[in-house]
Amino acid sequence: MTARPLFPTQEIGSLAKPRWQLLGQRSEPLDVAAREEFRLSAERTHFADDLPEDRDALLGGRARAVDPERVRDLGALFAIRFLESAGLDRVYDGEARRIEMYEFPIRQMRGFRFQGHVRSFDNKYYLKAAVVDELRLERPYHVDEFDFVKRYARAEPKLPITGPYTLADWSFNEYYLARQKGWKGRGARRAAQREFVVDLARRALRPTIQALIEHGCRVIQIDEPAAGTHPDEADLVVEGFNAATEGLDAEFSMHICYSDYRDLLPTILEAKRCRQWAWEFANRDIDGHDGYEVLGALREYGDDREVGLGVLDVHRDAVESPELVADRIRRAVRYLGDPRRIWVNPDCGLRTRSLGIARAKLEAMVRGAALARSEFEGAAH
Repeated sequence: MTARPLFPTQEIGSLAKPRWQLLGQRSEPLDVAAREEFRLSAERTHFADDLPEDRDALLGGRARAVDPERVRDLGALFAIRFLESAGLDRVYDGEARRIEMYEFPIRQMRGFRFQGHVRSFDNKYYLKAAVVDELRLERPYHVDEFDFVKRYARAEPKLPITGPYTLADWSFNEYYLARQKGWKGRGARRAAQREFVVDLARRALRPTIQALIEHGCRVIQIDEPAAGTHPDEADLVVEGFNAATEGLDAEFSMHICYSDYRDLLPTILEAKRCRQWAWEFANRDIDGHDGYEVLGALREYGDDREVGLGVLDVHRDAVESPELVADRIRRAVRYLGDPRRIWVNPDCGLRTRSLGIARAKLEAMVRGAALARSEFEGAAH
């Protein structure tokens, strides 16, 4: 196996779906803009070369001839090649088959009842559920999704999966609370939430992760965006992570976005099998405030794990310069002390940015990592 370069780059979440994919999934003919978008992407990345019949049918105005699942295959291929052509060392499919990160996994389990739609921060909607009965997994999920990525990816594949704490936090907890005896006060609610998180981890996440590993998945990112909203429950995040990964052999990371990480420390460090903290920093790196200063806390606590370093602000269209990316990496090295601990990534998924902006940001990130690499490798010699 080829040794990884210093400051390897990776994706961290979802991409916006191209217009041609959205139309094709509904069996609607591609309009002029969608056809042009498809052609330009195909010329640049050659993503459609592996599915030429579906490509020709979509471009030929025969969208009804292409099964929606085959359109999703094309969407996944596009995202894989998009990320690879930007120069990333570790990729997924931009979550091309996923509507969002909550509803799909919940639909793979029994014991839930959907209550209605709620809106996420970027004006996407999903159905929120209540757990009303004993939780049981119907079947491991994301397995076919990963098999497709593994088959086609040329860079190292990874898989993001929503963590048990976030699935519990974003659900109504009726079943476990009803099992608590007496007054349903704060203590009872916390005990009910703990039982819910651990059941999700052991009954749903762990068998799913085990199945993924059996299919050759070696790098698994557990997403816990809810962790930062309740820092007093960091112990539940840890307990869920540990229960989901217990005894499993893979390279696990924990992605927590938009948090004051000091509020989670040192409790979050008890996540035993977590090899990498995939966190956001660029979002808070502004004039007068060093967004990377919090990394010094890891050193203070003696934590020497890898860091997935967020160097791109995914909430703004402004494209970071390679020099700014290199400066952010340089500061992170100063706080952490060891450049070999750093992977470079956006703060979070780029789905709220246009594909053009996303590409420009990713290319700047890759160039910035190369600048920092030449600097630190040169110093080593």
